[in-house]
Amino acid sequence: MALFGLLRATTVQQDDPRPEAKPFDIPKRLIHEAWKRVAANKGAPGVDKESIQAYENQLGQNLYSLWNRMSSGSYFPKPVRQVLIPKGDGQTRPLGIPTVNDRVAQMVVKMILEPRLESVFHHSSFGYRPGRNAHQAVGQARRNCWRYDWVVDMDMKAFFDTIDHDLMMRAIEKHAPERWIRLYIQRWLQSPVELADGEQQERCCGTPQGGVISPLLANLYLHYAFDVWMQKYHPSIPFERYADDIVCHCRSKEEGEALLNALQARLAECKLQLHPVKTRLVYCKDGKRKGEYSNTSFDFLGFSFHARTVQDREGNLFTGFNPGVSRKALKRMSMAIRNLNINRCTTWTLPMLAARLNPMVRGWVTYYGAFYPEPLKRFLVRIDLRLGRWARNKYKGLRGHKRQSWAWLKRCRESLPRMFVHWDFVYSKGDE
Repeated sequence: MALFGLLRATTVQQDDPRPEAKPFDIPKRLIHEAWKRVAANKGAPGVDKESIQAYENQLGQNLYSLWNRMSSGSYFPKPVRQVLIPKGDGQTRPLGIPTVNDRVAQMVVKMILEPRLESVFHHSSFGYRPGRNAHQAVGQARRNCWRYDWVVDMDMKAFFDTIDHDLMMRAIEKHAPERWIRLYIQRWLQSPVELADGEQQERCCGTPQGGVISPLLANLYLHYAFDVWMQKYHPSIPFERYADDIVCHCRSKEEGEALLNALQARLAECKLQLHPVKTRLVYCKDGKRKGEYSNTSFDFLGFSFHARTVQDREGNLFTGFNPGVSRKALKRMSMAIRNLNINRCTTWTLPMLAARLNPMVRGWVTYYGAFYPEPLKRFLVRIDLRLGRWARNKYKGLRGHKRQSWAWLKRCRESLPRMFVHWDFVYSKGDE
């Protein structure tokens, strides 16, 4: 309430005495609510290097200035700061980080648009939507793989960088009668990117990953480019879409090939392109499907789908087509563990190591342990190998005695089974 008092006091001094002078009616309370959500999300500074804390230090002035400019039509976003994030294949993914002020402005628009779009979005669209998550998408994909023999594993080439601005604005106009929303979305789309060396690049297409509004715009674009088109022309083919990560389920190889050809033509109309190497037709081979095909596995949202030995409720083993943590994800996790150099942290205690490891491992267990956890358990056992090496380096009595270090670690695990997250996950059900 103190903030609203400050805003009111500032308004008395600076507001135009004629309310009708503001062409756009944007409530101050909406600006403040948007700020609270941006502050909760934290995030790095933009090109102006202003942090969340620095912005908050002059919050009343900053929010009033933003409201005044957005209401008058004089709001122009600053360039987005490009940050290159390493990918698993040695390449990088460019993220565009807006300033804190621009993130608040984008959140205002998102808060208005998102409820409208939620009412029209497809039920098989799971990415960046309230109440929906990746586990739901993977679970639905697993069920559909049991029902359908073939999968079209789609990968779009540089999707966020190739979104057509004209088509994007046509989609926005269907759901945003407010002129100011359309105006500012267009300005965000056209905002230049500032590279690490300070050079600015103009953009004629795409929306930068990293912006508050970008996931919502991407979902809207693919809603019309893909979801609605599939519902109209291929209603019998189920799919799961998480942003631009999509899998479609077909009854036969011929149906899958026909869908691939149709998709290439459809996406070309929408100025998008399927990746020529990563887009594949996959045969969901398991114990009952005896045919042969070159592709019998695919990755989706960090999980690898392929034939695995599973157990039914009666205890019988069979080969099913199921998701488990992917090799790419395991490679990233292995690199993260290796970078900690656990065996060299000889000044640390075991609880200190647990405090360092547990937040990271807890995230892996929560996400990748949800489906077919055995591959993840086998990987997490490797942490104990590093802990054993740490013990041999730390304690003189264990040096050169691998077996004794393992016995010592086992005693620690039995006395404090929940000290490490992976101990509770791997060994709690008698898996030793």
